Amino acid sequence: MALGSNHVTNTTAATFIPELWSDEIIAAYKQNLVMANLVSKMSFKGKKGDTLHIPKPTRGSAAAKAASTQVTLQAATESEVQVLVNKHYEYSRLIEDITEAQALASLRRFYTSDAGYALAKQVDTDLIQLGRGVQGGSGTAAYNKAVLGGDGSTLYVDGTNVGTALTDAGIRRVIQTLDDDDVPMDGRVLVLPPSARNTLLGLARFTEQAFTGEVGGGNSIRNGQIGDIYGVKVYVTTNADTATTNTSRIAMMFHKDAFVLAEQMGVRSQTQYKQEYLGTLFTSDMLYGVKELRDEAAVAIAVPA
Repeated sequence: MALGSNHVTNTTAATFIPELWSDEIIAAYKQNLVMANLVSKMSFKGKKGDTLHIPKPTRGSAAAKAASTQVTLQAATESEVQVLVNKHYEYSRLIEDITEAQALASLRRFYTSDAGYALAKQVDTDLIQLGRGVQGGSGTAAYNKAVLGGDGSTLYVDGTNVGTALTDAGIRRVIQTLDDDDVPMDGRVLVLPPSARNTLLGLARFTEQAFTGEVGGGNSIRNGQIGDIYGVKVYVTTNADTATTNTSRIAMMFHKDAFVLAEQMGVRSQTQYKQEYLGTLFTSDMLYGVKELRDEAAVAIAVPA
C-alpha cells in the first residue's frame, strides 16, 4: 500500500532520533487537555458497539402530605442521551532508517509531545464546539443563542453585532441564567479565549484577593486555570471557538454535566517497520464520542476576537 511521499528524511529532520514512547505521548496528551478535564467522562473501553446510552431522568418534586391521605405518587417517562462513538483520530510519522541512525534524541521528544498535543487539541475542539448548540442553539458556528459578554443577556447575531468585552455585570447575568435553570453551583467553570482573559485581568472583582485566593491573582496555572470569580473556576484556552464571521471568539460558562466525553479507546501508540520504505511507521490514535447532556447547563458568550 502506497503511503505517499510525506516522509521524515534527513532533509526534513536533520539531526534527530526517531524513538517514540507511548507513555510520553499519553503524558503530553493529558498535559494539554483543558475541556476534557472539565466535563463528565464515561469509559467505554473494552465494550463493543458504537453508541453509549445514558439515562436522563426527570427531576421530581416534594409534595405536601395531608392526614389520612395517600402519598402523592410521581411517574415520568424517562428519556436518555445517546452518545455516538464515532470520532477516530490519528497522528502518524514515517521515519526512514538513515534518519534513525544519524539523529539526536530531541526528535523523539518533539514527536511524542506533538502527537499528544495534536490529539488533545482535537478532543478539546470537539467538546468546545458542543457549545454551538447550548440553550437551544442551532449547533452551527453562527452561535444564534450566545449572549454578548458586555451584559450577559443580549443575543449575539452573526453578521449583525460582534462580541463585546466581558464585564462584571455580564458575568453575574450569565451566572443568574444558570441559577434560574436550577444548575448546581458546584462544578461550574468559565472557559475563555486569551482575549477575554486579558479583559478579565482588568476587572477588580477578578483580581481581588477574595476572588482568586491570593492577592493579585497569584494562583498557579494548572491546565489553563487562572483563578476563580464568584465561586466559578476560570480557565483559558487558545482553542476557544470562533464565530462564523471571525469577528468574535466564544467563551463558555457551564456545569461539568453539560457535556460528556466517552472514550472507547484511549491514546494508543503503535510502530511497524515498512521494508518497502526502509523506515518505521509510527501511529498514535484514539476513539471517542462527545455529546451535550444538559442543554440548560451551559451558556455561550460572544467576546471580541
